[in-house]
Amino acid sequence: MASLTLKQIRKTYDGGAEVIKGIDLEVRDGEFMVFVGPSGCGKSTLLRMIAGLEEISEGELFIGDQCVNDVSPSDRGVAMVFQSYALYPHMTVAENMGFALKLAKRSKAEVAAAVGRAAEILQISALLDRKPKALSGGQRQRVAIGRAIVRQPKVFLFDEPLSNLDAALRVQMRTELSRLHRELGTTMIYVTHDQVEAMTLGQRIAVFNAGHVAQVGEPMALYDNPANLFVAGFLGSPKMNLVPVTVSANDGDGLRVRAHDGAGEFALGPRALAPAIGTAATLGFRPDQVELVAGADASGLHGRVDLVERLGDATLVHVQCAGQAAPVIVRLPGHADPLAAGSQVALRPDLSRSRLFDSAGEALQRSA
Repeated sequence: MASLTLKQIRKTYDGGAEVIKGIDLEVRDGEFMVFVGPSGCGKSTLLRMIAGLEEISEGELFIGDQCVNDVSPSDRGVAMVFQSYALYPHMTVAENMGFALKLAKRSKAEVAAAVGRAAEILQISALLDRKPKALSGGQRQRVAIGRAIVRQPKVFLFDEPLSNLDAALRVQMRTELSRLHRELGTTMIYVTHDQVEAMTLGQRIAVFNAGHVAQVGEPMALYDNPANLFVAGFLGSPKMNLVPVTVSANDGDGLRVRAHDGAGEFALGPRALAPAIGTAATLGFRPDQVELVAGADASGLHGRVDLVERLGDATLVHVQCAGQAAPVIVRLPGHADPLAAGSQVALRPDLSRSRLFDSAGEALQRSA
């Protein structure tokens, strides 16, 4: 096992395109860290830089106490599992898993023992004599992971390994990856664009945006306290509702804001570094942190029911509000009896759990 330390890591391609823009990050020894973000944000590029498959333009990368900027990929003590299984079709499962050890001139007994241990961990011992074409997608992905395990790396690197699987298999493999981390205790870095995978797998999450790390923290800390609008709008399914507001008062009773429909104020309490009166801001609240009230005369944020989605365990009500481009989503119990589409309603956010973001998109912290 080993920790990873990234100090001002940058990646610039020929022509001046900078895709990694000065990242500082610490991955703890034995930690399961998830890199998450939209396509093109730089997360896979950074993973390939850690693996040694991409050159580091600037900065320093440490695995343990060793700076590995100029160390070859095979000598870094890392093993990478790709989105594509990349199995040799003419080899058996056992031969695929042990191929790297064979190239390293390990004895047949050593290779067989390492493959056997990995197969037992992954519960694929009965598949060792099969060829890849006789395996399901989930089984092929286990073989690809087993190929990494037999090398006994200091760090595992996963580059969207579940994206080729169907929904049911992704759920199953998420469970198995969590179990694998508990059993091995090895440092793991996992790249995904799926925020559900990030929330369920990661001990900590690094949210990427345009070559930067927007926020790092434990999953529920990021969910409850996003540091900026990007994280607020990315993590969560459905994502956090973001309503444009204007600061209407800031006095002894604390900060108050008014929605653009003019339907009353929301009292948010004292805020450190509160913006000036008249300043634009954004009020954020999760779909399960808002009350839905029937009637156009009720107090709160006014809107019209646009769509009702029945998901079984929950019902999502989409409410279109004045001055709001995207609908506000309210999460109700699965058997709730919401109003029909077209009904006039009011929304009352739980202000004790709501977040306020300034005009630059940064969260305004509550006063102690």
